[in-house]
Amino acid sequence: MTSDLDLDELRRSCGYCAIHDFRLPAGLSADDLHTLNATARDMLPLDRGQTLFPQGRKFGALYVVRAGALKTFVEGSEGDVQILGFHLPGDIMGIGGLINEHYPCTAQTLERSSVCELRYAQLQEATANLPALNHQLMRVISGALVDEQSHLVLMGKQQAQRRLAFFIRRMSDRYARLSRDPLALILPMSREDIANYLGLALETVSRLFGRMESAGVLSVNRKSVRILRRDLLDELCGGDIDMA
Repeated sequence: MTSDLDLDELRRSCGYCAIHDFRLPAGLSADDLHTLNATARDMLPLDRGQTLFPQGRKFGALYVVRAGALKTFVEGSEGDVQILGFHLPGDIMGIGGLINEHYPCTAQTLERSSVCELRYAQLQEATANLPALNHQLMRVISGALVDEQSHLVLMGKQQAQRRLAFFIRRMSDRYARLSRDPLALILPMSREDIANYLGLALETVSRLFGRMESAGVLSVNRKSVRILRRDLLDELCGGDIDMA
């Protein structure tokens, strides 16, 4: 029989931490938690610029960001790169590999980071006996796909100023979910990365940051962005699309 001390230690372990955002169903036994923990592997810290998985690698695991930040991008046949997303603690990565059994993009660290690997074969076995957890896993995966679709809609319909405003507001909302100050952002990505992600020229992004600073919406110092007027930021976002 697992002691209370063992259970407390298990709840602090990699596997439990990695699936915490799945909103675990009530009443899981210690044996259930041990089964879930067995699907996870805590990876060594990744240095800035290190690849977590490359585009085209055979799919075998999902990854949960524990600390730091990463970006995902696809590379075309001519070497052109398109950034698909930025990933903060609690985000699940590698979902695209479920479609054709290969990762469709590359995941690379923006700063020193750590992740937890959820081996998918073992995760499937575990969730087969825990239907409630399987439902939550599907919810998380669906949410990630909705985020990707929202980004495509944003790229297709919004003007440059609104794209950047949406991006900053969404980062603020993600900070809030991480219990960080939603008005004091430290952006781990470069201006070049932001421009690529938003489908804008670097000069345009720099000019728009300056314009928002002059208007009293933001205070910008390199990667540090402080939101001075959330109401004005919301006005710049408009009401057509809710990216939160």
